[in-house]
Amino acid sequence: MTVSLEQLRRCHVAVDMGAARTRVFVKGAGLVVDEPSVAAVNTRTGALIAVGTLAEKMTGRTPDYIRVTRPVSGGTVVDIDMAQRMLRHLLGEKLRRQLRRKPRLRAAASTPHDSDPLAQRATVETLVGLGARRVELVDTLIAAAVGCKLPVEQPTANMIMVCGAATTQIAVLSLGSIVTAERIPIGGNAIDHAVIQHLRHQHALMLPSQSVRPLQLALRGNGLTSQGPTSTEIHGRDVATGLARSVRVDTAAVREAIHTPLTSVIDGIGKVLRNCPPDLVADLVDSGIVMVGGSALLPGLDQMLRDATGMSVRIAERPDTCTILGLGAMLEGSIQPMGLDPLADDSDFDESSDGTGYAHGLSSFGAVSPSGAGGEDDAPGAGPDPDDHDRSEAAHEPR
Repeated sequence: MTVSLEQLRRCHVAVDMGAARTRVFVKGAGLVVDEPSVAAVNTRTGALIAVGTLAEKMTGRTPDYIRVTRPVSGGTVVDIDMAQRMLRHLLGEKLRRQLRRKPRLRAAASTPHDSDPLAQRATVETLVGLGARRVELVDTLIAAAVGCKLPVEQPTANMIMVCGAATTQIAVLSLGSIVTAERIPIGGNAIDHAVIQHLRHQHALMLPSQSVRPLQLALRGNGLTSQGPTSTEIHGRDVATGLARSVRVDTAAVREAIHTPLTSVIDGIGKVLRNCPPDLVADLVDSGIVMVGGSALLPGLDQMLRDATGMSVRIAERPDTCTILGLGAMLEGSIQPMGLDPLADDSDFDESSDGTGYAHGLSSFGAVSPSGAGGEDDAPGAGPDPDDHDRSEAAHEPR
């Protein structure tokens, strides 16, 4: 089932809950929240101690009674209650008060491609618990493509790769919909794990969790190529003695360790291209691959993909926020579908449900609205909402 752009324009807030960061876009205010998806809890009292950046700094540095948790894994909410508490604190009292003033709060949320109904329901329940009366779900690939300003509504091929913390999603889009796509369980976390295991086995060094990304940043410039730095110094704990120790790490070996999990990503690109129609593959010779997501900023990753595929690869402007900015563009109404002028004597023309006259696939931009993806729109005693003319198709009352 699809949801039209007209329905998304009626939403007041958009949420992108990723495994690494949570971002919130409010219509009229822009991007208001961009924090790590981390919460710290006191296990003795159950009280929430910190969320976002402060909670992330606590990782690996807490006493036994403080637990640092991530309520989102791979773009899927795995702990609904903790996700709701985290979002409440990230939004703040002032913003929550402003949203509560809206009598029928509508929300939009991104969901990974081909996510199962239980994962979609978890996202819906999280936002319904925060006061949303209706929740529209949009495919992450579509939102990211819109956010990086790809002409997804045109009859040409656009290839996008969303490099997340837990997964990598690759798709070819045309006419506002996904032609073929693959989701690979390899992301920034897998790269971090590969670096940690390499240092443990080759240097007997246990790396602090907060030091992995600085090591990747040390591979600056052409980090994953032979033109990068030859070595870098890293601090950690000796596996045998438990004492602090510093070692000089050969970056060529680190590049080899990082290359191993990225092989699956290259195989995923090949599978998407094999399942794509030949005409669209021909278009990709000119347009190439656009990379978005926080892990797309790994130094030299674009060059490695360019060498492996022979296609042009570029990183989108502000790749880490493309998904939430794409949702925001749909909320603000700045995205227009490609209009089709029907013939005057075409009696078979079926006007879309939102009354725009556009073909349904072109006006939906691949958004999804699963069964149970909306809340009860009418408050007790209130009259019917004139905007909810297609409520039976995309909204259901939450249990």
